[in-house]
Amino acid sequence: MGAAAAIVRNMNALVGPGVMLLYPLYASMRAIESPSTLDDQQWLTYWVLYSFITLFELSFWQVLQWFPFWTFIKLVFCLWLVLPIFNGAAYIYEKYVRKYVKVGGLVNTNYPETQRKALQMMSLDARKSVERFIDTYGPDAFDRVVKAVRNDSNNINNSTIKGVRFGV
Repeated sequence: MGAAAAIVRNMNALVGPGVMLLYPLYASMRAIESPSTLDDQQWLTYWVLYSFITLFELSFWQVLQWFPFWTFIKLVFCLWLVLPIFNGAAYIYEKYVRKYVKVGGLVNTNYPETQRKALQMMSLDARKSVERFIDTYGPDAFDRVVKAVRNDSNNINNSTIKGVRFGV
């Protein structure tokens, strides 16, 4: 009974590093190598949240030492963030971070108003591609593309639009 009680008391010290560091490191390396960006989002968000937890602990350690369940609460929260069943870090990113933090929301003011509006609705990757297209073929070519899409999306040919060749 004494050994089991010691294991339960020290579960955070035994399980914590594996849950909070070893598995996330392994999963992050797998995410780097995978072609999908969804797992990148999960693990980048996890590391940001883990950093905030660590900074919180370092800043308020004198207060937290008075809460006997703090290490257990942190372990359970990190389990929720890490386990693929829950994907808690991705959930937090989708529900809170993406909604309130607009990274890369600025669009070059040199573009006309209609083009700026179109670019602001795009993801950062799509915006970079369109900006490269505009730099290569000019803003008039982008206007022709937008007008063609508005008029009849079925007539768009993937290789040319009114004499403008897309670089794929």
